[in-house]
Amino acid sequence: MASRLEYVKRFSDLEVYERQRALSREVFRVTADFPSEEKFSLTDQIRRSSRSIGAQIAEAWAKRRYPKHFISKLTDADGEQLETQHWLTEAFNCGYLSDQDQQQSIDLCLEIGRMLGSMIHKADAFSSENCTLKDEAIPYLTTNSSDVGVFSDH
Repeated sequence: MASRLEYVKRFSDLEVYERQRALSREVFRVTADFPSEEKFSLTDQIRRSSRSIGAQIAEAWAKRRYPKHFISKLTDADGEQLETQHWLTEAFNCGYLSDQDQQQSIDLCLEIGRMLGSMIHKADAFSSENCTLKDEAIPYLTTNSSDVGVFSDH
């Protein structure tokens, strides 16, 4: 039986990345009504941390051939989701979020955290030499002898 993972061609195909995008949209929605005095503090912080999760996942994908680097970037993504949870709690405590909005956003964070944890525990599946998760080879380097020099592997 084939694994669903073998159909992943890009980081944007990962389910965890899609969940992060949903979280980012939700955070943007709920922070739109925060007080203007929070624009450059709480609003900025929570939006940055929620968006950074996806950036860290993308960086992890680029480093997936090296399990330790892959795990490190996924750990950074998990740290960003935990930071997002912190800011959501702060916003709730300040009365800027309803209980429902906070819980919905925290639930998304927890789901992302579980998915990242699973990826961390299965890091070798993403970096194996025989793994079909890797991108197809793209001829970035030329082997034409007249092109020796710039962008050559010679």
